[in-house]
Amino acid sequence: MAEQQRAASGAGVLVCRVGGAEVAVPAAQVAEVIRPRPLTRVPLAPAALLGVINLRGVVLPVVSLAHLLGHEAAASGTSVRIVVLAQVPAVGLLVEAVASLTAATDLVPLDLVPLLAGLQTAGRPPQARVAASPAAASPAAAAPVAALLALVAFSVAGQDYALPLDKVVEVTRLPAAIAAAPRADAAMLGAMAFRGGLLPLASLRVLLGLPAAVADAAQARIVVTRIGGALVGLVADRLQAILRVEEGTLDPVPPLLTRAAGEARAAAICRLEGGRRLVSVLSPAQLFDTATMARFAAESGQGAQPMPVPEHRDAGAHYVIFRLAEEHYGLPIAAVDEVVRHPGNLARVPRAPAFVAGLLNLRGRAVPVVDQRHRFAVPGQAPARGGRIIVVTLRGLQAGFAVDAVTDVLAIPAAALQPAPALAADAGGSFSHVASPDGDARLILLVDPQALLDKVERDLLAALAEAP
Repeated sequence: MAEQQRAASGAGVLVCRVGGAEVAVPAAQVAEVIRPRPLTRVPLAPAALLGVINLRGVVLPVVSLAHLLGHEAAASGTSVRIVVLAQVPAVGLLVEAVASLTAATDLVPLDLVPLLAGLQTAGRPPQARVAASPAAASPAAAAPVAALLALVAFSVAGQDYALPLDKVVEVTRLPAAIAAAPRADAAMLGAMAFRGGLLPLASLRVLLGLPAAVADAAQARIVVTRIGGALVGLVADRLQAILRVEEGTLDPVPPLLTRAAGEARAAAICRLEGGRRLVSVLSPAQLFDTATMARFAAESGQGAQPMPVPEHRDAGAHYVIFRLAEEHYGLPIAAVDEVVRHPGNLARVPRAPAFVAGLLNLRGRAVPVVDQRHRFAVPGQAPARGGRIIVVTLRGLQAGFAVDAVTDVLAIPAAALQPAPALAADAGGSFSHVASPDGDARLILLVDPQALLDKVERDLLAALAEAP
């Protein structure tokens, strides 16, 4: 049977192998048959829902037909196929193999309606929220956050640097293909495709006068910033955190340090953790020498490279992307107070439910930290080092969510968003949308921060009520 073959209405049944036996799927209900592709797991979904895939721009939930029919294991092997049903919303059935399309068979066609009915989230309200507004937080909670300076921190050659958040367009991954620039100086690595144009890439190691090294593509990140009227990508070794710091923690750079070998100059030094950790705060206007800055301005004025800054970029479309195991999720940056390193040890809370990892001392405030691996039932162990805590405040409730890593800060256009699949059971209210940035094959589940905090609050109250 040809791949992606469309089954005509009234053409009989599609005979599939499931659990070692043959079953018949009404051909009139089949839109096409495709090969399996990487799945994005939906936390807390029914066991039969294996995940979602991107099918030509549509988020398709994939369900194990074996599990629906009472078999324990999902299909595997080279003959596995996904039978896409012609219904709204569309659903894919994972089967061991597709045997034939026939009008004559002794098999009784499956009644798919009751099989799938148990997966449908009954009474699920429409997902209207795409990004949380800062106004969703109470005035009392929002005031201290607004008074702090927001920074995006990253590491270069083992040292910590940062740019003001309002100077960062987004943070994205280092692509596999970079077009090298002939006769360019050592700081300019080349260009990459970005938002319909070419983004020039500069090495922060070279700009800062630090030892040059080949970037680890898995960890390296591109910090996209504005210089004049253009965009430039700064290649850092890895993304560290999103920080909110008091202006009193920023000190001017000692004059002797301005005689460094690199072009870039730090605008300030930020003292964290009582001075035990120092972060050099950079300014886009001081990244390059005077001649290079003048060239940027001239080229921008002529409409040449570097890439012009897109107009009317929606700040509400920015998301903090975090990772749990191999899956990626997003939180609207408007709802995120800051992202901090996991200290390793948190103050324990007696008789707290298992999903509460402990209390984080955040500038004198005790913030409860939720183990998001536990909440999303992610298998395996959290990394021993390198974890992050995403601090969120909405409607007066502040909490931290412990995650494996924060990987990107992305501006995701509305065209790349689709409603989360309805076949998600308890997870249905936790995710507002699914994103496929830049048409990428990967899917990112966007978390509704208010729903997440509401569920934490409800479960905490329930746990306290059950406590002896």
